[in-house]
Amino acid sequence: MMDKDSAVLQGAFLLSDKLCLPTSLVSVQKDDWSRVGQPILEAVREICGQDFSGHSNPTAVSWKKQIVCVVWLKLLCREAEEDVEVAWRENPLFSLQNSLPEVNRVVLLELVKSVSAAHIFASFLLSLPQPQMCSELEKLTEHVMSNPMREDDVQLFLEVWWELWKGRDDQKAGGEDNIEMMFANQCARLSSKAASLSPQAAKKLKLDTPDLPASNTDVVHILFHALKDMKDHISSADLCFQSLSVSLSALYTAFLIDQEVVVPAKEKMHILCKVISTRERNNQELNPELIRETLRDFRASHMPSQFQPSRMKLSEALKIIAELAQFWQSRGLLTVHDTSNPNYTAFQLEQSVQRLLTALDQTPAAVGENNDQETVKKTLRGLLKSLALPDMESSPEVSVKVTTTIITHRLEDYENFAALFASEASWAACDERWLDCLEKNQAAFRQHGTLISLSSTLMRKLHSGSSNVNQCRKLMKITADIFSALSLEDKNKMLAAQLGLSSRGFFGSSVPSAVTEGFEQELNMAFNCIIQGGAGASAAALQGNLNTAASLVARVAFQNPEAALRSCCHSAVFNKGAFSLMAKILQQLPGLRGQTGREDEAQKNEEEIQAGEESTAEGRDAVSGSSLLCRCLQDMIRTKSLLANEREQLLKFLGLLMMPVAVGEGEEERQSFLHPQEVVHSFVLPNLSAMGHSSVDAELSLQLLHTALSVDVQGPASSPHWVLNCSPFPLLFILARLHHQTLRCWEQPPEDAVHLFSMDTKDLLVMVLTTLGQVVGAEVAADPSSWSRALFWLYSKMEELDWTVRFHLKPVWGQHFKNEVPSSLLAVCDLPEEEWSGLDLPSYGPGTGLLAWMECCCISDSLQSTMLSRLSLDQHKPDHVNMFSKGLLVALTQTLPWCSVSQWSRLLKALKELILSSRLHIPFSLEYVDYLPLLDLRRFSYELRLSVLLLRVLQLLCGSSCSDWLSVDGWAHVGRLYTHAVRDVINSMRAKLPLPSSGASTVSASVSPKRPASRGSNPSLTPVKASNMSEDHQTEDSPLISQESHIEKTAPSQEVLFVLSQLFCHVQHVQVMMPGGQCEPLFLSSLEILSHYEAIMAAFPESCSPLESDNTRHFFSTITDNLENQEMKAVLQQKIAQLVSSAA
Repeated sequence: MMDKDSAVLQGAFLLSDKLCLPTSLVSVQKDDWSRVGQPILEAVREICGQDFSGHSNPTAVSWKKQIVCVVWLKLLCREAEEDVEVAWRENPLFSLQNSLPEVNRVVLLELVKSVSAAHIFASFLLSLPQPQMCSELEKLTEHVMSNPMREDDVQLFLEVWWELWKGRDDQKAGGEDNIEMMFANQCARLSSKAASLSPQAAKKLKLDTPDLPASNTDVVHILFHALKDMKDHISSADLCFQSLSVSLSALYTAFLIDQEVVVPAKEKMHILCKVISTRERNNQELNPELIRETLRDFRASHMPSQFQPSRMKLSEALKIIAELAQFWQSRGLLTVHDTSNPNYTAFQLEQSVQRLLTALDQTPAAVGENNDQETVKKTLRGLLKSLALPDMESSPEVSVKVTTTIITHRLEDYENFAALFASEASWAACDERWLDCLEKNQAAFRQHGTLISLSSTLMRKLHSGSSNVNQCRKLMKITADIFSALSLEDKNKMLAAQLGLSSRGFFGSSVPSAVTEGFEQELNMAFNCIIQGGAGASAAALQGNLNTAASLVARVAFQNPEAALRSCCHSAVFNKGAFSLMAKILQQLPGLRGQTGREDEAQKNEEEIQAGEESTAEGRDAVSGSSLLCRCLQDMIRTKSLLANEREQLLKFLGLLMMPVAVGEGEEERQSFLHPQEVVHSFVLPNLSAMGHSSVDAELSLQLLHTALSVDVQGPASSPHWVLNCSPFPLLFILARLHHQTLRCWEQPPEDAVHLFSMDTKDLLVMVLTTLGQVVGAEVAADPSSWSRALFWLYSKMEELDWTVRFHLKPVWGQHFKNEVPSSLLAVCDLPEEEWSGLDLPSYGPGTGLLAWMECCCISDSLQSTMLSRLSLDQHKPDHVNMFSKGLLVALTQTLPWCSVSQWSRLLKALKELILSSRLHIPFSLEYVDYLPLLDLRRFSYELRLSVLLLRVLQLLCGSSCSDWLSVDGWAHVGRLYTHAVRDVINSMRAKLPLPSSGASTVSASVSPKRPASRGSNPSLTPVKASNMSEDHQTEDSPLISQESHIEKTAPSQEVLFVLSQLFCHVQHVQVMMPGGQCEPLFLSSLEILSHYEAIMAAFPESCSPLESDNTRHFFSTITDNLENQEMKAVLQQKIAQLVSSAA
């Protein structure tokens, strides 16, 4: 069923067929078309519109394509003598096709010429197999050259040629592909039908098939020879220009290039502007279709042809070109009469000649063809000279106009034109049109290089000083919007590139204040939203918030990386709990890491090693500034004094940034935002090398070094540890020297010196020194020959320091050196000579062996084990044990003040071993008891003896001979250490007599309350039994032996109260003795003892009678009266008053 347009077309063809009477359209001749073709053309004009020769109307183009297709298939079906019964089933256009009268090739080609459908005819040709295409091209040339031959016939031939070279229009492909595919399928069906016929029937066919042996399948050969045959019939300059231009471009693309010639966008734009200007002078209005076709022409001239010659040689093609040029030149047809206003064809010819000459100069001539090629070159140079076209310069306004059209309509190569558009500073001067294009076509500017160019252009405008502020702000917003639309991966690439331009982004130089204020508002708003959005959200919401936060930070970081990182650092350190969120955000933005550019320093040369720690300070400032984040943190630390919680947040923040994380979703590779090596170079080496300056926070540097060493950085298995790039041996020496200084930390420094370390830092320093030593030691052990010089350098530097420091570097020494200790130690310890050697040290004369022994016990657990096992002591000789015990008391007095908490804990373990093995004799006198208690205290001998030992040590230390050893801070430290030992004793008592769950809340309970076996027995002599609850839950099958075993493991409560009372008296005694008498840790220990005393009285009522509790309160109050601090005394006496027995 036909529609109206189909009916109009059918009627027109029938009318034209009648006009042919007494013949028909099958036999119409070329010169008859002007008479019989008018009804058809009128019908096409009615269907497609008045301007049916245009290319811009999609409906008209579609109809013209359908009309040409139907007419062509009608012709082919007639030539193939197709059966109607088959056609109506297999031909989609059968209805319209069958309604038309039979036609010949004159009708088809004259229709194509009349309705300017050369591009449609070429598109159908391109859908055919090449043999059939060549057959159709030969028929086209036959028709063009048939009488009467006019210039519009030649024009049709040239247009079809050039459309073939331009190839398929990919930008218009889509729905139109369907009709071309249908045409190709029908042609293939007709061809296969022809091939299957009998030889007699096939002779009747006029349709050429691909199998004919005489057919020419070389498209280039057909076209060049056809043009050669037409030369006499071409009499206008424009047609000569067009003929030579097309043939030269065809020769260039078919013979002289094998890949696309890439022309820079700027050069391409220059050529385009010339073409557009030329066409505008010829009354062709600038529009997207004009630019699109110009771009296709340009591409066809620089892309290898899809039609590779098979019969024709380069020399033959060059001869034809030379013959044509000489022939037309001799007739005066190759001269431009108005050089000030050349037409488009002349310009195209000039471009084609220039391309061909350049290519010929670069292509060596074949043997025997050199003279021919030189002749052609001479002819072409003469042609180029005769054209003499002026060099047209295009204005920025025209360039912007053309480029804007290309970008807006997404024409061919628009992305490269967008990059050019973004980079041209002169185009940016066309503010409104330029900005409008950017704003409306942001997606076209998301390519990496394009956005970088746009950023550079924005920076130039901002820093020029003469730009419109509002336009600058608008441009900055557009640029940031383009960046915000990128994927996270592309954002990171852009951030890294932006850092390469300037660490301050768009604000690298002087910027108008209005622009700066606008950015600061955006920056503050972004971080306020991040901080407020991170609280109280679910896991899914937190992930969404994190993605949003990362995008917000990325946006402001793109505009000013340094400002964004400073805000990140400030939020991480000063906003409670924000360090984790900020670290996660930065881990999603590895582009902000920038380039460190640090060289591998794993193998230190001899000069660097011998320069020692002095060389560490030199040359580090440049390295420490390599990371923008590190610089921001350094400035913040330098300008602000951090509180304890802020320091902790800083450490956690850097620790998280040093942790390796997956760089992208689903990726196995893990990277850290901040490499530990970078942290060490930025915060540790410069600070530790500049010790002695009041601005240096040594403790923070050590904490950062410890955090960095704790990070598990997974590098290649064969690569050395990153710490080898941080001058490890000078660093070890610096740390060792600092440790040496802590051994004298209570000595009064000179007036102008800075007191760097407290004893609280000593443990951290030892931990860092040990960890670093283990890492370096592993590398030395793996390749000892490479590190021998550095090893001996470090060992020689150790001679300046205390002898104990060497033991912390034992992993570094390995088996290279013996353990060197004071000679006096060898007198009290049986140590093998092959591993140990003595040193004659002035500070360690005769009788100091136990002092050295005790110092060794503090260093490490393994060394303490060696000291205990190798101790030379004959326990069978009482005088030896007595002398050892007295010497140990003195040595402990000398060692205690300079112990860190961990060293003191280790030393208490050694004392416990000595006490329990009866090597250390400590007489216990009942100096706080008027009458002998009937108690069994053997189970508490260790606690009582340790308490007495510590009392004796403190008595010596507080005596007149030692009272000037320590500063106020030193006495406070001694108080903390003594309190630590007291707490150990209290915990031991808790373990021996656990409180029931209903007991005092201050003590954890693991066993139920105990009660006496019988009401009239002496509780101090009667073992405690299980509680009522335990009895209620016992079964008849419970063996009695298990109850007795449990009873024996539980300490009597009265004995525990007695030990606690002795401990309280000792603590009070020490507090009264200590200078100032206001040691808060001792005061708190006294309160803890009283609280535990009260809890036991409550849990075991029979352990203390009312009379005994009254006596105890009186006795404790008397002891406490000696305290000078009235507030402490009042609190303790108030607590003592609560010690009331609950026994009936």
